[in-house]
Amino acid sequence: MTTTPTTQQSSPRSDETAPLPADDGGTVPARRRWLPPAIGLGLVVLLACLPLLAISLPGVLPGPTYTPGTLQVLALALLVGALALSYHLLFGVAGLLSFGHALYFAVGVYGLAIVLDRTDLPLLPAACVVLVGGIAVAHLVGAISLRVTGISFAMVTLAFAQAGNVLVRRNPAGATGGEEGLALDTAHVPDALVGVANTRNLYWLALAVLVVVYAIVLWVERSRAGHVAAATRENEMRVRVVGGRPYLVKLLVFVVAATLATGVGMAYLLLQSGAVPRVTSADFTLTLLVMVVLGGVGSRWGAVVGGVLYTLLDQRLGALASSEAIAGLPSVLRVPLSEPLFILGTLFVLVVLFLPGGIAGAAQRLAHRSGRDRQREAARETIEESA
Repeated sequence: MTTTPTTQQSSPRSDETAPLPADDGGTVPARRRWLPPAIGLGLVVLLACLPLLAISLPGVLPGPTYTPGTLQVLALALLVGALALSYHLLFGVAGLLSFGHALYFAVGVYGLAIVLDRTDLPLLPAACVVLVGGIAVAHLVGAISLRVTGISFAMVTLAFAQAGNVLVRRNPAGATGGEEGLALDTAHVPDALVGVANTRNLYWLALAVLVVVYAIVLWVERSRAGHVAAATRENEMRVRVVGGRPYLVKLLVFVVAATLATGVGMAYLLLQSGAVPRVTSADFTLTLLVMVVLGGVGSRWGAVVGGVLYTLLDQRLGALASSEAIAGLPSVLRVPLSEPLFILGTLFVLVVLFLPGGIAGAAQRLAHRSGRDRQREAARETIEESA
């Protein structure tokens, strides 16, 4: 947890892969240019078809992919992956180490629950109201927090997040439900998004949220503001010297990341049918940081994989800890294996020690090694033919 933006900035972005070998014309072959988008599209199509298939992964999923329990777990994993992706925009792109990102997720969860409970607004207008509120909160917190940098910035965001957590737990005017949380009022929610029988629709909603968040993050990264944010992460003084405005760019990225987290929070409320105080805690933000580091700082797909993998491990390790197989082990094995957080923490330490750059970094190194091997083989064949 001692990772800082400076430390991460010194390492190359995981999405910045080495140039692909050029063809005879000196350009990257069209097939290789379109391969990553084609793989991504194929993966989205496969995920969209999972509720219609009967795929079983014992030990990974609680049952076949068409069952409500499995779809619930998968939908949760997709939403957490989208949330980790929004934190990637903040930390991996702009280099802003925030300990309060859970605040904006909580604005989406509790905001939508309160609006639906206290008003007669239908779901979409209520969601728009909450989204505007999330933008306002993010702009206020960002405008104040970004006046400082480094660990001071992290502490200011933590202070705001803790204030939100205290507010939720004190249950002002009975709005948040306090420690017991707040159940979703389904009176103005479409029937297609309510009930166990409609878990398939909620799964598709979670997948759609992930795709939209990924598209927005990709657009921001490739925009002029994204390039300036990345440059500011590397050397803010140089950006100032050339006439850039780092504060405004960082505020823009901050607000976009927070708004995406608010949107994910609203989808989370529909999936879980309620809001609980844990989503407002600083621990939840630290969990997001672990996901991003596990997947690979600076990698979009790495953040998604980290979030999905962490969620699946958290869900399945909890079931494993209470199983009879673990209960029958000797105490030297039973005690650590019955603590999911201990296993997740150990996994995180091993990734940091042996997989610098996370999962995305390891995949990148394997791809580069494979590319070099192909180049050597091609050069060897050329030499043999010329001989």
